[in-house]
Amino acid sequence: MIRRMIGFVMCMFMTSFLLYGQQDKAKWSPKLKYPVLDELEAELKAERAEQDSITEGIRARQKKKVDAEEEAEQKFVAEYTNIQKPESPDVFTKYFAFPPVAQYQSGMCWCFSTTSYLESEIYRLHKKEIKLSELYTVYWEYVEKARRFIRERGDSYFAEGSESNAVFRIMKQYGAVPAEVYTGLINDATRHNHTALIEKMEAYLKYCKENNFWNEETALESIKLILNEHIGQPPSEFSYDGKEYTPQNFLKKVLKLKLDDYVDLMSTSSIPFYTQGIFDVPDNWWLDSSYYNIPLDEWCSVIQKAMERGYTICIGGDVSEPGYFGPEDAAFVPSFDIPQEYINQDSREYRIQNGSTEDDHGIHMIGYTKVGDYNWYLIKDSARGSRQGKYEGYYMYREDYPKLKMLGFSVHKDIVKDILKKFD
Repeated sequence: MIRRMIGFVMCMFMTSFLLYGQQDKAKWSPKLKYPVLDELEAELKAERAEQDSITEGIRARQKKKVDAEEEAEQKFVAEYTNIQKPESPDVFTKYFAFPPVAQYQSGMCWCFSTTSYLESEIYRLHKKEIKLSELYTVYWEYVEKARRFIRERGDSYFAEGSESNAVFRIMKQYGAVPAEVYTGLINDATRHNHTALIEKMEAYLKYCKENNFWNEETALESIKLILNEHIGQPPSEFSYDGKEYTPQNFLKKVLKLKLDDYVDLMSTSSIPFYTQGIFDVPDNWWLDSSYYNIPLDEWCSVIQKAMERGYTICIGGDVSEPGYFGPEDAAFVPSFDIPQEYINQDSREYRIQNGSTEDDHGIHMIGYTKVGDYNWYLIKDSARGSRQGKYEGYYMYREDYPKLKMLGFSVHKDIVKDILKKFD
């Protein structure tokens, strides 16, 4: 029995030994290739390369066509051959204003024109020449736009434009700073380009709306970070003329502007005259209803009265008409559009209602003269159109143009005291 058990154990031992000695092993081997697949892949690459070459040729042909069309593109404009216009800005009775400043690739006309207007007011009232920062106002206007967008859960207009009285509103809240301490130009930039800035802010607010994210504090901090990246962080304190100021103190102690002394006038038959109402355009994004509405003839007379008494005006409206032509530095209403005798409240309102008169642009009216039977107004302008003629940054408007195509203006209340009494 014992001998059998010993034999069995020995047999098992030998079997295990033999199995152990024959255990599977592994090794590294070159990757096997399948030439047919390589051939198919090469054929696909060649086919794609051929298609890409064809596409490239088509795109080049299409681009050449677009470039040729753009090169040959024409604008329908009025002839100036028979238009008697002022010889140059030098013949105007004009009032203090700094030289025109270009807004470049941005929608800041509302702030450039109104800031220029307030600089003229500072000189008229206090005989001080102080160049103000437009971008300081723009920065805080975007913050307030974003604030309303968040509070209204996305149901609020957010884009580049605004209205002239936004400058007054922002200054009341945030003060003002001189141009030398905040230009809005960073990283050695010399020209404004807000394309990327607007894209990022709009994308962020779109994200907030799509994700139902309405935390105001966090959202505004994010908007400020975007603004800081593209136009820099505005100062909270600064030195000016050897003294230290905050923006609010600078407004109060140096500029000494009484911002409540300025009013906005429009002329539309859509609401009763001698009532206040909303200026019904997208750029009035906060739905300001303080605009004084007066009849057109009275509206035009205020413009002329202001010019004759040494005041300037911040005015805005449509700049897309055939009589508006940068190379001529001028704007008028041609008779093929509408004869002069037919320009009235109804013809003006008709163009507002059908959309051919829009709130395109804000400018600063700084002087006047008379040529023949017409009053002409000197316009300081920040847009590219005013840099296409002889007098860079200036236009000359014949009086019929504002009468038909301009929509509203800001002016000191002293000029319209008698009119404002009709609103009591």
